[in-house]
Amino acid sequence: MAKEGAQRAEETEQMIEKEGGKEASEGSGAGSLRAGDTKEMRAVVLSAFGGLNKLRVSKKAMPEPQEGELKIRVKACGLNFIDLMVRQGNIDNPPKTPLVPGFECSGIVEALGDSVKGFEIGDRVMAFVNYNAWAEVVCTPVEFVYKIPDDMSFSEAAAFPMNFVTAYVMLFEVANLREGMSVLVHSAGGGVGQAVAQLCSTIPNVTVFGTASSFKHEAIKDSITHLFDRNADYVQEVKRISTDGVDIVLDCLCGENTGKGLSLLKPLGTYILYGSSNMVTGETKSFFSFAKSWWQVEKVNPIKLYEENKVIAGFSLLNLLFKQNRSGLVKGVMDKLLNLYNSKKIKPVVDSLWALEEVKEAMQRIHDRGNIGKLILDVEKAPTPLMANDSTETSEAGEEEEDHEGDNENKERMPFIQ
Repeated sequence: MAKEGAQRAEETEQMIEKEGGKEASEGSGAGSLRAGDTKEMRAVVLSAFGGLNKLRVSKKAMPEPQEGELKIRVKACGLNFIDLMVRQGNIDNPPKTPLVPGFECSGIVEALGDSVKGFEIGDRVMAFVNYNAWAEVVCTPVEFVYKIPDDMSFSEAAAFPMNFVTAYVMLFEVANLREGMSVLVHSAGGGVGQAVAQLCSTIPNVTVFGTASSFKHEAIKDSITHLFDRNADYVQEVKRISTDGVDIVLDCLCGENTGKGLSLLKPLGTYILYGSSNMVTGETKSFFSFAKSWWQVEKVNPIKLYEENKVIAGFSLLNLLFKQNRSGLVKGVMDKLLNLYNSKKIKPVVDSLWALEEVKEAMQRIHDRGNIGKLILDVEKAPTPLMANDSTETSEAGEEEEDHEGDNENKERMPFIQ
């Protein structure tokens, strides 16, 4: 093990020297480095909340680890729907801009802060980061970092934490999934949806109902027991197959789906809201979409829950980690998930790899619900010429959808309704 650690450390040093030499040779422009300058890195920067044109790759000062932190040379970053909502400013209490987005990454440990134990320079790791993940280097507290199994790639590792921890906690910690139960999951072709399907397969006789865009059905049909088009009347379809409904509903859509989900619950069933993607229609935040989704949510009557023996819950992994200090619980979940991965019972589904400079195109793919599994920003990937040339322009697809929604007046950031 010591020999392997030394080899990894040597590889890390060689990689750092290579990166430094490449940056130094990039010319004498405004972003170039000079002797004595602070070390810099590439990062995706969100200059202000809004459309895709608010994102660009820039040079930033490289962070150094504080006490209890690890410095990670990033190889890959996860891209999630919450990142799209952050870009729009479509979240509660958004941070000030400019900022570096991203909440998860994988890479190699480059330096250890004081009092850090259990890791060595050269370790392959994946980590949660409270923003700042979409960069060549990140620093994050040791309690949010986990070692990567030997046979897991960096792209798989970047696709693992958010999706699988979210799916596991909802199924087993909140809803108490057991043998013979049934689960309805929306966006079944996405990263969380595929993680839910895989985790359900580890329990005998679990029936999974899923909704997804019809073009995804062929690719995911083997992971979902009963698959419905996302625009179909899935309530009637589910009741036709299971007249009593389902035991667990996992809802990342919100709006009218809240009432539909509650109506499908069996007695002692659990409805869990973990997202609100129906609020995202156009490229920028829409007051109309927010208001429509809010008004469509069925007002929950506690007396009705009592009479019908139903449970309604919510789940936010980022709040659990960074606001509610439950990193210990999440570490226990990660240990269980890594055991399942090592037993070859689960495996992250990677949709596609994108260069940092292609972040706008990657975000548009999520916006269009075109991905099957997880989109990954590969820090070492070179952008394709066409995408690199268009990297500062708003995507045509986003503009077309914005016009289609009749929402052009909302190009400016709208106030968030509390």
